[in-house]
Amino acid sequence: MRKLLNTLYVTSPDAWLARDGECVSVKIDGEEKLKVPLINLENIITFSYAGASPALMHACAKRGIGLSFLSENGYFLARAIGKTNGNVLVRRAQYRIADNKKISLKLASSIISAKISNSRKVLERFLRDYPESPNCAKVKEASNILNFSKREAINAADMDVLRGIEGNASRVYFSVFNSLILRNGFVFEGRTRRPPKDNVNALLSFAYTLLACDIQSALESVGIDSYVGFFHTDHPGRASLALDIMEEFRGYLADRFVLSLINKNMVSVNDFIDNGGGGIILKPDTRKSFLSAWQKRKHEEIVHPFLGEKVSIGLLGYVQAMMFSKYLRGELDGYPVFLI
Repeated sequence: MRKLLNTLYVTSPDAWLARDGECVSVKIDGEEKLKVPLINLENIITFSYAGASPALMHACAKRGIGLSFLSENGYFLARAIGKTNGNVLVRRAQYRIADNKKISLKLASSIISAKISNSRKVLERFLRDYPESPNCAKVKEASNILNFSKREAINAADMDVLRGIEGNASRVYFSVFNSLILRNGFVFEGRTRRPPKDNVNALLSFAYTLLACDIQSALESVGIDSYVGFFHTDHPGRASLALDIMEEFRGYLADRFVLSLINKNMVSVNDFIDNGGGGIILKPDTRKSFLSAWQKRKHEEIVHPFLGEKVSIGLLGYVQAMMFSKYLRGELDGYPVFLI
């Protein structure tokens, strides 16, 4: 199994990233603030508007280190990518499947069914941990609807029907998400994005952005084209397959993580600011705390439901990418989705 390496998060907006021998050097106003050996990294995610040197981009591309650029508010901007790894026959198989409506629908249906099932497990976890909550009745009702929806998704007649099922399941899930929040001051009235309109949505959007970066890196590391998906439609600049695979992990990795931050008092209502455009974003220090907790979470281990082996949470995306590659090569009869 691949070793889980670290992700370097550069949160200072005026930081300049450069190569210094076999290290990445982070400088602010010409003064070196940090130096990290490249051999210890698998990803670099920077929120800096200053950028990175071409020499560092070359070093990252050569070593397969992901280098992603996000805005100061956490929106994805760009990604530096080196040579494509892996077997060209795998990508040809991927393209053939993407052009086959029947097989694409089968893949997308299993992924969306897994997403709905994993979202339902978030609700079931709440019912198990807080059986005396006055919100249990409506959470249980939502869970029952999702249980039906996951079966509907598997049997969807076409992609439009599947998108309708997924959209309805998401609305049901988020309609009770506020009931899972146990702290005053954090109110969730519905999913909003670009920009997020409240502190809960700000946390969710940030977690989803980080998750998407991790999944995209995992897919590209095994030679799969992250821009050719099956559920999310092709769009210039959109990593559609990364968004597809990410659906399996939204509930387990992102939503549960955000709920833990809130319910365990790891964030407060004073940790957010208005970005001036009607959106809410994390304060710089809050973002650092978020990233530290996110990285710590990635080093925890679980038993993978398909492999039956212990895997670091941070490697789950890589494991799914490897199994997807095996499916494309014909070594697996189907793609085993991640189900908790």
